[in-house]
Amino acid sequence: MEISLACYQSISLDKIQNSFRFPSSIHEVFRTKPLFSDYCFRFNRRKCGNPCDKIKCFSLEQGLQPRRPKPKPSRNTDSDLKVTEETHVKRPSVGICSQIEKLAFCNRYREALELFEILELEGGFDVGLSTYDALVSACIGLGSVRAVKRVFSYMISNGFEPDQYMSNRVLLMHVKCGMMIDARSLFDEMPERNLVSWNTIIAGLVDVGDYFEAFRLFLLLWEEFSDCGSRTIATMIRASAGLEFISIGRQLHSAAVKFGVGEDIFVSCALIDMYSKCGSIEDAQWAFDEMPEKTTVGWNSIIAGYALHGYSEEALSMFYEMRDSGVKMDHFTFSMIIRICSRLASVEYAKQVHAGLIRHGFGLDIVANTALVDFYSKWGRVEDAKHVFDRMPCKNTISWNALIAGYGNHGRGAEAVELFEQMLREKMRPNHVTFLAVLSACSHSRLFERGWEIFQSMSRDHKIKPRAMHYACMIELLGQEGLLDEAFALIRRTPFKPTANMWAALLTASRVNVNLELGKYAAEKLYGMEPEKLSNYVVLLNIYHQSGKLKEAAGVLQTLRRKGLRMLPVCSWIEVNKQSHVFLSGDKSHVQTNEIYEKVDSLVREISKHGYVPKEKTLLPDVDEQEQRILLYHSEKLAVAFGLINTMKGSPLQIAQNHRICNDCHNAIKLIALVTRREIVVRDASRFHHFKDGSCSCGDYW
Repeated sequence: MEISLACYQSISLDKIQNSFRFPSSIHEVFRTKPLFSDYCFRFNRRKCGNPCDKIKCFSLEQGLQPRRPKPKPSRNTDSDLKVTEETHVKRPSVGICSQIEKLAFCNRYREALELFEILELEGGFDVGLSTYDALVSACIGLGSVRAVKRVFSYMISNGFEPDQYMSNRVLLMHVKCGMMIDARSLFDEMPERNLVSWNTIIAGLVDVGDYFEAFRLFLLLWEEFSDCGSRTIATMIRASAGLEFISIGRQLHSAAVKFGVGEDIFVSCALIDMYSKCGSIEDAQWAFDEMPEKTTVGWNSIIAGYALHGYSEEALSMFYEMRDSGVKMDHFTFSMIIRICSRLASVEYAKQVHAGLIRHGFGLDIVANTALVDFYSKWGRVEDAKHVFDRMPCKNTISWNALIAGYGNHGRGAEAVELFEQMLREKMRPNHVTFLAVLSACSHSRLFERGWEIFQSMSRDHKIKPRAMHYACMIELLGQEGLLDEAFALIRRTPFKPTANMWAALLTASRVNVNLELGKYAAEKLYGMEPEKLSNYVVLLNIYHQSGKLKEAAGVLQTLRRKGLRMLPVCSWIEVNKQSHVFLSGDKSHVQTNEIYEKVDSLVREISKHGYVPKEKTLLPDVDEQEQRILLYHSEKLAVAFGLINTMKGSPLQIAQNHRICNDCHNAIKLIALVTRREIVVRDASRFHHFKDGSCSCGDYW
């Protein structure tokens, strides 16, 4: 694929080098009111100010200063020497320090800090720079704030005087462990700063999302050094990506070209990421194409860029190019591709990626395996998801959440609750996503009492405040039980303003229970929050139809026309032999059209023996009224028929569609699953429907 970067085609390197004035251009960008109108920075200050200037690092006040030249020794009397020996003797600690350094070198950081405890408890040991350096590495490796405080306090109490190198290491230790207030105080008090010092604090600010302050310090760095390295440029490009200011990113790109670091690996990868996040995938592709050596990070960045903008097929194509190029793939590569396969509803491609994951030695990687659990759960392969989950030697909260949600999505709420209880027994700490997954599972499986117990335990036992989505699950649960008054009361007593999701849950409950007044009230609330969302109007339209309120229904239709909202054509698609086949309602464009229609007619005759009767017209939130006239040949029925014709007997079918499944198709596919003895998973715009043996995982409530 050849993608040109228009803005660079007319700019030669000589022009950039001759006319580039970096500081003034950045100043101009920052002084432009529309970009930073709410911020007022003073760039003429030489000293680095900070809103937290008055907050001092406690350890600095204890006297940590850079190493100063030692005074020349003078002649002392024997009595003077004796006093000195009595007051300043430090015990040698070669054995302990050597062991600490070896442990840190072998990445056994916890053991190194345990051994450091001996130095802390007994005190008075002579500790050298290399040992302190090893302890700093241990603190960074563990990311332990407590360890940082211990080591830093010992440095001060032991009278350690760091040189420039160790000052930078101590600063890095605070930055890497997230202690940015102390890190900033250390930086501000450093009598000498080199480029490493500036890069460390600026990178720390970018990592915590303080992009404006990072740019302010970058301008001060420029005034002091009038130069910067590739790492500095790459860091500031990341800051531009965080702010989504492509104009600043382009200036930094020009600066990289001027300084001869435009082809640097770190700069190139940062540019790909920046252009992707700023919405210019063409520029990201150009930056990738210009890389002299395409690294794993470079490939990952461009694949992530395509995936970010919804270009899933292009992202998958880039993955195969990466594989064919011979570049080593890491666990991030595989986890990204698995998520892309999930978006494409491609089980076959996901199986290939799973095999590649194992071949490349990432079969036990927690990130990639969690992505696999999530994928298999979403596409009806819950047993495969459980198999991957059970083989993981180490699981995090995200891993548990993925499998709990998988059970819930496919109507296996009891198993989801059992897995949640197992998670608690294994001392894993649930988060708000965990509770959303298990409450959704209770809602999908109508586990009313268990759902309420878990909901109440959130704040009582786990100190997690329920959010809007948790309340929406409980409103849906109450609606399933027909307790609409209780659902409405729950909305009114929430500790925050009710959200659209909560009112939508009440509106759906009102439609299912045919409560006209409450449905109308919920719809009016939704109109104010989401005036352009089509589904809100059509759900109310269905309520009016079911209640025989034809005049009110006509009024809703007039509102839709006045707002210019129309129901779009729907489609369903199914993957067979690694190829997606898309169907519209009444579609006759497929090469197997005659065979498909004959199969649909045959299925209708068969399921009619089991009580199937075509349902009368009911509008859905995103389905064209004209399409519903072709009731027997809706897109999902055509996709199911095609799948039955072209797959092995007994194999499951996975179908995706861009709309909510209609009532007639829902009933028909339940019976088709029964008569064909197939499992059929339909992922519609609202949820998953797992059809098996004549029933659906949604319990006919959706």
